[in-house]
Order: sequence, then C-alpha cells, then structure tokens
Amino acid sequence: MQQLKKMSETSHHNPLLIGVVGNKPGCFIVIFGIMQNLVKIMFSKRSLPVLLVLLCCALFIGFRSMGTNHADPPGKYEKILHNVADILQQVHYNPKKINDEFSKEIFSKYLETVDVEKNVFLQSDILAKPFEFQTDETIIRDSEKLEFPKSLDEKKDRWRKRLKYMTLERFADMQENQEKNKGKEGFKAQTAVEMEASAREGVAKVVGRMFDRLKLKYNDDERFNQFVNVITSTMDPHTTFFPPRDKRYFDEQMSGRFFGIGASLTSQEGNIKIASVITGSPAWKTNEVTVGDVVLKVAQGANEPVDLTGFDVEDAVKIIRGSKGTEVRLTLRKADGSVKVVSIIRDEIVQDESFARSTIVSNGKSKIGYIMLPEFYADFENPRGARSAVDVAKEVIKLKEQKVDGIIIDLRNNGGGSLYDVVQMAGLFIEDGPIVQVKDRDGKPSILRDRDKSVLYDGPLAVMVNEFSASASEIFAAAIQDYKRGIVIGSTSTYGKGTVQRNIGLDKETGMFSSNSELGTIKLTLQKFYRINGGSTQLKGVASDIVVPDVLEKSKVREKDEPTALGWDEIAKAPYNTWKSPYDLNQVVRNSQERVNQNPAFNLIKTNTDWLAEQNDRVYSLNLQKFKEEKKKVNSTVKQIETLYKLSQELEVESIPGDEEKFATDPDKLTRYKAWKKNLRNDIYLDETINAVNYMIYQQNLAIKKSADSKLEKSKQEN
Repeated sequence: MQQLKKMSETSHHNPLLIGVVGNKPGCFIVIFGIMQNLVKIMFSKRSLPVLLVLLCCALFIGFRSMGTNHADPPGKYEKILHNVADILQQVHYNPKKINDEFSKEIFSKYLETVDVEKNVFLQSDILAKPFEFQTDETIIRDSEKLEFPKSLDEKKDRWRKRLKYMTLERFADMQENQEKNKGKEGFKAQTAVEMEASAREGVAKVVGRMFDRLKLKYNDDERFNQFVNVITSTMDPHTTFFPPRDKRYFDEQMSGRFFGIGASLTSQEGNIKIASVITGSPAWKTNEVTVGDVVLKVAQGANEPVDLTGFDVEDAVKIIRGSKGTEVRLTLRKADGSVKVVSIIRDEIVQDESFARSTIVSNGKSKIGYIMLPEFYADFENPRGARSAVDVAKEVIKLKEQKVDGIIIDLRNNGGGSLYDVVQMAGLFIEDGPIVQVKDRDGKPSILRDRDKSVLYDGPLAVMVNEFSASASEIFAAAIQDYKRGIVIGSTSTYGKGTVQRNIGLDKETGMFSSNSELGTIKLTLQKFYRINGGSTQLKGVASDIVVPDVLEKSKVREKDEPTALGWDEIAKAPYNTWKSPYDLNQVVRNSQERVNQNPAFNLIKTNTDWLAEQNDRVYSLNLQKFKEEKKKVNSTVKQIETLYKLSQELEVESIPGDEEKFATDPDKLTRYKAWKKNLRNDIYLDETINAVNYMIYQQNLAIKKSADSKLEKSKQEN
C-alpha cells in the first residue's frame, strides 16, 4: 500500500504529464508552453493570405446561392476557414504548406468524399425492371480501384451493376431464409419472381432514402463541415473539425448515461462502422461485435430491419438506442466479408466496467495473474476519481497476495488514454528511468520518466497486444520491450499511433479556452511520441516479440493504412539501463515462436486469413449461382476460424477472493463478470501467453536452484 500512497503524493508534480493520449476523438494533452503559443496566435491581428480560403469562400457562397436559405450569420464559413488555416499552419505538429497544390489536393479529396463510390446521382428508372442473375458479369466494390466514369454510358452501367449487386444480396438471403424455414408452420413461401421483386423494391427504398438525404438533409452546413474536415484530415488522420452540434453529441456519447448497446459509431466511405466497444456493454457481451464492423441494417426486435445506406452517424445512433431491456438486431458485415445478424438487449452503459480487473489463470502448470486494462482512463475533473495506474497497482497487490508466479497484462483493443498514467504504470515494473520521449514541432524532446526507485512487481511479465493497441498502450509495450523487462506477444505490430491531440475552440475571443466554441472545435495534432530507444511509435507501432496469427492481420485497420498519416522517424536515444532478469528473454521468444509455428490451429488461422484477404481484393460475381457458392465458401471459412479460436482444453480461471462478491447486489454485473471469465477460458492467445510466462518461471526457478546449489557447495568447501 506504500506504493499507492507514493503514487498519489506525486500525481501533480509534473505539469507536462497532465493530459491524455489516444486514438479517440477528444484525446488531448495540456502543455503549458504550447498554450502560451496558442494565446499569441489566437489574439494576433495578422491574417494568413491563403488562396484556399478564397477558393472555399467562393465555393460555399456559390452553394448558398443555389436556392437555399441564409439563416447562418454572414461570414461564419469564412471565419471558420480562416481560423482553421491559422491554427493548422502555426500550431500543427507537421503542417503541409497551404498553397495551390494543397488546394488541388483538397478539391480532389472533397469530390471523392461527396461521391465515395464514384457514381453520379441519377438513373431514375433502372429499378423498374427485373434483374437477370444468370449472366456472367462482375462488379468492383473497392472504390479505391475505381476511377470516375468517363462517359454517361459508363456511369449508367456502373449504377446498373451496383443496384443489381444490392438486389442480388437481398435475393440470395431471401432464398437461403426460405430454404431454412421450408415446411415450418406459418411460414409463407414465395416464388423466385416474387422474391426478386421484393428484393428490388427494398433496394429502391434504400436508394430513395439516400437521395432524400442528399436533397433534404445534406444542406450547406453539412457540405461545409465535410469540406473543412477534408482540409484538417489532409494534415493527418487525427486532426478533425467538430461543428458545435457534433461536439455536443460527442460529449453526450462520452458521458455514458444512456440506454444502448455500448458501441460508438463512425462514418467511413459511406458506411456506418463500429468505432469502439465498451467493455462490459451489451455489444461486448455478445462477443460478436468488433471494431471495424460495418452496420448494414438495424431492426427493432423481430420487426423489418432498416437499411442504413445513406444514414449519417447521428441518425444511426438514434435507431440503435432505445429503452432498457428491449432487443435490437444489427446486421454486420465483418472484416472478412461475411455477414452476421447479432441480437443485443439494450442496457444502461456502465463505464466502471471498463476499469482494470484481474483474475488468476492457469493451463495446469504455474499460477499466473492476469490483468485486463481496456484503456488508460483518468478522471481529470475529480482528483479522487478513477486512475488506471492506481487501479492496476491495486490489482498487482491483490495478485501478489495470492502468490502468483507471473503476471500478464492484456492491452488488446486498448486505444490509449492518459499519458501520466502510462508513465506511472510502467514505473510499477521497473526501477526509476525514462518511459517515453515527447516532442512538439519546434522544441527539443522532453523525457517523461518514472522517478520512483521502488518496484511493485519484479517477477515474470508479459504484455498482450493486437492491431488495436494504440497510443498509450504502445508507449507501455515499448517501454517494457526496451527495458527487456518482459515479452510483448500478439499481432505483427500494434496500431502505430504516435501523436498527441488537443481540442481547441475556433472562436478567437473566447473559444480557445473552451472546447465547445460556437464556431466549432478543431482536434489538433500537437506532438509526437518516441520510444526511449529513439524510434517513434508512429506508423510502425510496436513489433511483437512473439507473433501470433490472427484474423485481422491482413485488414487495413492500422495507422499505416491511412494515406495522410505522419511518417516514422527517430531521435536520440534516452539513457537507460536494461532490466537484469534471471531468465533469457531471447530463449523465451524462440521457444514460444517455435511452438506457435508448429501449432495446427494457428497455422490454419493464418492460411484462412490469407485466403479471406484475397477474396476481399477480388471482383464480385453478379451470377446468382456463383454468388451463392462464393458466399458459402467465405461463411464456412469464417466459421472454421471461429472454432479454431476455442481451446480443446479450457484454461483454469479463478476469481480473486472478494471480487465476485462485489457484484452480489447487481445480478447483471455478476452475469457480465462470469461471461468475461468464460471467454478467458477459451482464449487461444491467452493460452500461448501463459505458455511463454511458464517458461520464464521455469528458467527463473532453475536460476534460483543453481544459485542455491552454488551457495551450498561453497559452504561445504569452507567447512
């Protein structure tokens, strides 16, 4: 407990550490030197002569003159563009020059944004005729592989194929559903002609809704906000413009006080996607909702599902939210291309279930402590509020009291959070020393270090990561790796986000100090992280010591897949001393990697994942029989992977005394806690991590025995 007291006493000594980092909107870091520069910029009377601003003003004045109303204050758009340009040029970590070339890039990207699939919005009567699905023709669904159509005929044919594919998907699903329900009481069968007509009618409604949104909802403000976001995201993918409504909506989402499924949404390339899943939430409990899933449809219980094509995020959220205890069904397209319907019962989203928690796991050998940390959380408004480093320290103490032989820290899907807490948390496992280097665009790197010479835990340690371990998670994993304090196990590399953002209001008079400015807010990249070995975590992430195949390895979900991502570089190494352990980490890694490479389940996961990645890159058949065959192959491969994730012999998972009793008065929480433990029992990745830690324990015990034997032999010789 002295360690906790010490951490609490030192929590305010370094102003550079007060802040958060991560890949979530609104993540920020408070740096006093930068704030002083911002004050100078925001109150400066100098203007930035930018050709882009004039172009934008002319463009949107033109938009507003096309029969639309003039409810917005005069000059609002121009003021926002001017302030955005000022901040980007003078504060962004690595700003691009705003010139003619930048304007051309913005113009091209904006066109691609408003016409994602590179279609022109016409073709009024194509759905009036039945589609014929016996012809051997194909469609390209990846918009990155398409150019804008060269002629009206090409444009119409592209629309025909797109609508045909949408109808084919529905038609095939209806046939499959009819086959499953054939002969069941009350089920009414349809002919192929009736099903095709019904499928076509459904597509017509979806496309009609999309056009209605373009005509009715996609107003001047929508177009302008989208345009400004094209400008900001061209600097880097994490620099974002929030109009006031979106910022207020974001704050509501972050509050967690609503009934829903516990997943946040984002809009990408015209699709509504799962952006994050709150641990312990209804979506998380299903174990079937994953970051990156495309939400195709939403149904209220058994009612007809609503297709989300053309919906914006806010409208989609309104459909998904509802009363506690009611059912919502999401039709999801997974990263591997398969489509799955997931039933979720709405509930109150309880944020405290995203806090650190621990248990004791084993596969029959040693007693291993397991700590799951979903994010590096911190309550900056409340000095006595929850802090991730403090909570992890508490879990470590509890595990030590249970006399565990080793500890695993699970940072899979941890998108980041508090910079202060990641520094403090790393300090629990090493003696004093640097943890991470932080650099703004002008200054020399500042070294953030653990100044506490005590070590809370000095035994065998492993860190689990995956493609969604980002920012603060990468700092922790990198520090453990650089100090040779333990092993990092997971996907080939982590996400690769090595930048820091802060919310800055756009109102020069008052908004800078408030992230809820009336003109809007810009989430701005201000700094970059570097490992203590000098390399940045940006773009490359942290390479795992032990690589374990997983289904997302070939998916384009990392920072390196963002075209505007900042590059990797390195700075001088910070002086530090590596950990002296009684086990050989290189031997641990070789032993574990050899076991992984020989594991049939992991090999089959890799083979199937490679095959699925190839399927996503191909063109799609519009022939009904071929479409069904391809869909069947994809679904069977996905099902096989799902079975491979489960162990033939379950792990032993034991609650720490007192933990389960905490949920005695809350049956729902107890149910979720038990579901969490159940998932751990079949976790193939946790099993391999336990194997690696067991080998560390074996080497440590061997070293202790050798030392004891040596002392005994020396004592005999002296006597």
